[in-house]
Amino acid sequence: MDRRSFNRRMLLGGAAVATSMSLAPEAAGTGQAVGEPVRPSVTRARAGGRIRRLKLYAEELANGQMGYGLARGKATIPGPLIELIEGDTVHIEFHNTTDVAASLHVHGLDYDIPNDGTRATRGAVPPGGTRTYTWRTHAPALRPDGTWREGSAGYWHYHDHVIGTEHGTGGIHKGLYGPVIVRRVGDILPDRTFTIVFNDMMINNRMSHTGPDFAAKLGERVEFVMITHGDAYHTFHLHGHRWANTRTGLVTGPHDVSQVIDNRIVGPGDSFGFQVIAGERGGAGAWMYHCHVQAHADRGMAGMFLVKRADGTIPGYEPHRHSHPGPDANRGGTHPRERSQRHGRSGLS
Repeated sequence: MDRRSFNRRMLLGGAAVATSMSLAPEAAGTGQAVGEPVRPSVTRARAGGRIRRLKLYAEELANGQMGYGLARGKATIPGPLIELIEGDTVHIEFHNTTDVAASLHVHGLDYDIPNDGTRATRGAVPPGGTRTYTWRTHAPALRPDGTWREGSAGYWHYHDHVIGTEHGTGGIHKGLYGPVIVRRVGDILPDRTFTIVFNDMMINNRMSHTGPDFAAKLGERVEFVMITHGDAYHTFHLHGHRWANTRTGLVTGPHDVSQVIDNRIVGPGDSFGFQVIAGERGGAGAWMYHCHVQAHADRGMAGMFLVKRADGTIPGYEPHRHSHPGPDANRGGTHPRERSQRHGRSGLS
């Protein structure tokens, strides 16, 4: 499914990606960058202001883990990506199928006290219970005093806030977390979106040396959402690619003086994102991503960004040396929009 079909996508979950709300795209010129493979156009986010509804389930998984899903029996770690445009409102009907109280707390969006998702605000949902959380977003605007109010656009995340402790330490450790993207009208939309979560010494709650791999075709526009949980600080490094240290990870032109990086320090509760063109300056190959704290990398906090040629091959890549690929490593370039349907995309309305 390509971006012309983006208006049909809702939410997508799993170790790799997640979803998005139904956003009708608008073509916006070539947007060609220096050295970028030929791309006839870029697709941009349309204006927000829509009301969305979805169901989200908290479920118990194997090995004592937990996850969020868009339907019963479909929970994943991370949970599904929720994607909005500034001005959108989303009503989430939350079902707690676990045997303990659970909740839903979001970073970066607008909500009132009853929708905070904590015990202190009576936002917990008992075992077998259901409640609706409402999150809102807004565009930048001028305040009456002449100062500017920031918008909601950014790379955010949601998580449990009651399991284990009043801060949700147990729920987060078990995998109750997921990504949120709020776009601004005109933002460039990617071909693929991947979510990477450093949770103590785990990646997407996989143990050491089992970090997920993510695959894309050479020249595709790929978006990474990076979230950190747990007690440790890390550095996120992606080989062979770089991005601007800005809200979108993109530069606005040849005179943009934004810092360009390929490594960023991250701590508990942090989230950021960026877009790259897969293999833009280095070509197809198995590009490593990892925590650059050396002790953490040595303990297995690493995975692969697999950039495939048009024929699906990856030069120099020996799959047998990577015995635990993520769910996106062997899909032959399947778009995440298609994957989202396979993972039980929400009936967002």
